[in-house]
Amino acid sequence: MITTGSKWFFGLGLVSLVMAAAYGWTTGGNGVGPLTIGYRGSVGDHLGYGILVSGGLLSIALGAVVTAVRDADAEAAAQIAGTQTVPAVTPAGVSYWPPVAAFGAALVVIGLVAEPLLFVFGLIVLGIVLVEWTVQTWADHATGDPEANRQIRNRVMNPIEFPAAAALTLALLALGFSRLFLSLSADETVWAGVAITVVVVAGGFLVASRPSISSNVVVALLVIAAVVVLAVGVAGGIAGTRHLEKHETDAGAEGAWGPPAAVVALAEVAR
Repeated sequence: MITTGSKWFFGLGLVSLVMAAAYGWTTGGNGVGPLTIGYRGSVGDHLGYGILVSGGLLSIALGAVVTAVRDADAEAAAQIAGTQTVPAVTPAGVSYWPPVAAFGAALVVIGLVAEPLLFVFGLIVLGIVLVEWTVQTWADHATGDPEANRQIRNRVMNPIEFPAAAALTLALLALGFSRLFLSLSADETVWAGVAITVVVVAGGFLVASRPSISSNVVVALLVIAAVVVLAVGVAGGIAGTRHLEKHETDAGAEGAWGPPAAVVALAEVAR
């Protein structure tokens, strides 16, 4: 019998494989190549296709594992342990990974039609959600103490989460704002940068001035900010890059790469 948790993994695996086939055909694949993993034709872009196929197969394998352990069901655990009493089951805590998964799926869909880099970034987000959600589910059933479960989970994931979150945040900001700035004029870019700086600083002061602010509010603000950055980047990508004029020096292209005029003058004086 397929359990509730395994349905999610099997569904994700099936959707990933279907998207891999669609991505292969839209990026140069031909024939049944995307369906046969390149055995009977081309698969198109190897990187995106490989990530989708790997994610799909991994999800199906995780679904089989979850089915085997019966979603960590208490009665199944008691039967395997050979005991008469059912172990105490701690209710699962609040999970923020479903909205993050939806955000990653939106990146994948937008990347298919707008920006290949967004597609890859969305796959990375979905991979992170897959790992994080799995670890959280395991930690919620590690012991009967919710606080001990939280500490176990943090001890495993915090050394990985903090640097990964910083890298992904910088990548998203660089991608979104770069597309915005390249689509604006020089003066508009300056004003846009000032406005973004004011909003970020004001938001930081607002959160810092309220120590009792709920973590749910902070997470909601971060999700809204991520959606805004994504929308700004997509809008800038659709608008296109502004025309950049090339300025040449009087000395020509070769002189532009030569030493500065002050250095040349000092060398003449030294002679």
